[in-house]
Amino acid sequence: MVAEKGIVQEPVQENEPAAGVLYLVGTPIGNLDDLSPRARRVLAGADRVACEDTRRSGLLLHHLGIRAPLMSFHRHNQTARIPQLLAALEAGEAVALISDAGLPGVSDPGQELVAAARAAGRQVICVPGPSAVTTALVSSGLPSGRFCFEGFLPPKGSSRRQRLAGLADEERTIVLFEAPHRLLALLEDLQAVLGDRPLQVARELTKRHEEQVGPTVTAALEHFRRTPPQGECTLVLGGAPAAAGPTWDDGALRQELDALVTSGLSNREAARTLAERSGHSRRELYALLHREPSDPDPAEPL
Repeated sequence: MVAEKGIVQEPVQENEPAAGVLYLVGTPIGNLDDLSPRARRVLAGADRVACEDTRRSGLLLHHLGIRAPLMSFHRHNQTARIPQLLAALEAGEAVALISDAGLPGVSDPGQELVAAARAAGRQVICVPGPSAVTTALVSSGLPSGRFCFEGFLPPKGSSRRQRLAGLADEERTIVLFEAPHRLLALLEDLQAVLGDRPLQVARELTKRHEEQVGPTVTAALEHFRRTPPQGECTLVLGGAPAAAGPTWDDGALRQELDALVTSGLSNREAARTLAERSGHSRRELYALLHREPSDPDPAEPL
């Protein structure tokens, strides 16, 4: 590494793809121009490319002028494919893994292969590329500094609503995936379980007919009831409002503290007990016990 004026510069990675390395390659989620030059080079030089659908990936590589041996790798055959791919890596092959669109391993096959490759001591390198998660998030206008990704929720209504109920207190922005034929059901459950929160539904990302529908769950529901959705959708949902802190009432809290002391608790025990019950600071409650009723509240300006 070369340091210059406080900036650490990594050397350009040369001779990619390298023998015995597993490459996770991000592919376009719509616009083919989003494929990076590095991704093209790795795919063109790989000894084999593992992909979800050989027909779909074959068309992509043909369009790019890339000829590479393809191997199907999806959730139905990955148990059998993983040992084969590990053997290929052991034999010195450069293996590239791609999904139908975006980064492999994000709601797509890949996680198990990566874990197995690392357990076998193989090097794993990600060639970053497009991702519907971050593309939809940063273009939504909703807070993106902290977010959680939930992927596809369960297709059955009861299980889906149960998962949503578990997210009711999540304050971070939530990113979801959904198929078009289940979008209305998901929006209806969002409205029923979480209420009318801020929402942007992104569909056909990076494509000619890219669309962002919002700005709330109710507005999106009304839109898609009129216009049936097409193409997989990425939903960016506002998090739960921050919980309000407990209300401080000098008189009421002092009465509760006095009652606890009268029952036989020490001042410290009374402050600790009421702190656990009310959510207020134990130290502030202890100080309240030692303050005369006529004394000003230290939290109030003079």
